[in-house]
Amino acid sequence: MKISQVFLLAGIAAAAVSAGVASSPARPAAAATIVAASPARARATAAPSAQAARHFTLVIHGGEGNFHAMPPDEVAAERATLKEAMEAGYRILHRGGSSLDAVEAAIRIMEDSGHTNSGRGGVYTRDGIPELDAAIMDGRTLAAGAVASVKHVKNPISLARMVMEKTPHVMLVGDGAERFAQSQGVPMVTPFYFFNERRWKEYQTKVAGESIKQSSASPLADEIHGTVGVVAVDAAGNLAAGTSTGGLFYKMPGRVGDSPIIGAGTYANNQSCAVSGTGVGEFYIRNNVAADICARVRYTHVSLADAANEVVMKELVAQHGEGGIIAIDPQGNIAMPYNGDAMMRGVVREDSKMTVTVWARDGSSDVGSVSPN
Repeated sequence: MKISQVFLLAGIAAAAVSAGVASSPARPAAAATIVAASPARARATAAPSAQAARHFTLVIHGGEGNFHAMPPDEVAAERATLKEAMEAGYRILHRGGSSLDAVEAAIRIMEDSGHTNSGRGGVYTRDGIPELDAAIMDGRTLAAGAVASVKHVKNPISLARMVMEKTPHVMLVGDGAERFAQSQGVPMVTPFYFFNERRWKEYQTKVAGESIKQSSASPLADEIHGTVGVVAVDAAGNLAAGTSTGGLFYKMPGRVGDSPIIGAGTYANNQSCAVSGTGVGEFYIRNNVAADICARVRYTHVSLADAANEVVMKELVAQHGEGGIIAIDPQGNIAMPYNGDAMMRGVVREDSKMTVTVWARDGSSDVGSVSPN
């Protein structure tokens, strides 16, 4: 080949490259979809790919119900607990950890706090002993684990994860779940560990014959469904969901709600979304709420917000099913509808700014930023 031909070919190649660069404006359209999910992501779109890969979001809830009936100091304590839980989840995601680890860590803090209806703060059954339920699900693999009606386990969410990772099963219940916990070296606690003075007084008032009506169709007017839950998407784009609860106050021993039932109160699938619910569980079980929302996103291609609103604000309302959900999709879009008086919920993204909101017009939602250390 002559030298002149070599230079001619090189010139043609350079022109092709220049044309390719000039025709690239189609890419920002995809970024615009991400920006809609989070204003902070507008800045990241122009950054190098290493920074873009750090997008993540964690959404949390501390239950749905009439928070006006709670003393202000207890509302403040629960809000502070959610903030602490978000901080723990954020730090895991910030250093490149998985959404599954972040979900578990955040829920453990709420279980340990005694300020939510989960773990140490679980409400009493008719027998005067809390029975706890929890579930966790990995959206990447669809692996899931759950426990129900456990009475001697401090952190049911961690036991649920053990069921997912160390057994061929999805759910273990009652004595069987606790025998499995002991086989894994999980320390057992006595029911005294779960003693909560306020909840004990509520139980004593009920037993003494105060007229407090409790049923799945007619929940207490001032009841807080203080179930806790977390959904997250990590930097790798993987979803996870987890939920933990003490269930309904003064429930029948052995009653299990939606929280540990995969598809009802907890669900995650990278093809659609991750969901955690709170409310009167019987309605969530009958309607398969969490999985239904994700199925609408996946198969009818509606937005996450539209799917969640259709289920929570229309179908559940039509059946007088009180409750709410938090949900997230792989792009970081979120939904947090509820049809009752209030739902305590919070959000933190990669920009480290946290919000915790209780009521629809809650002007005090900003609770600061997370230190990555």
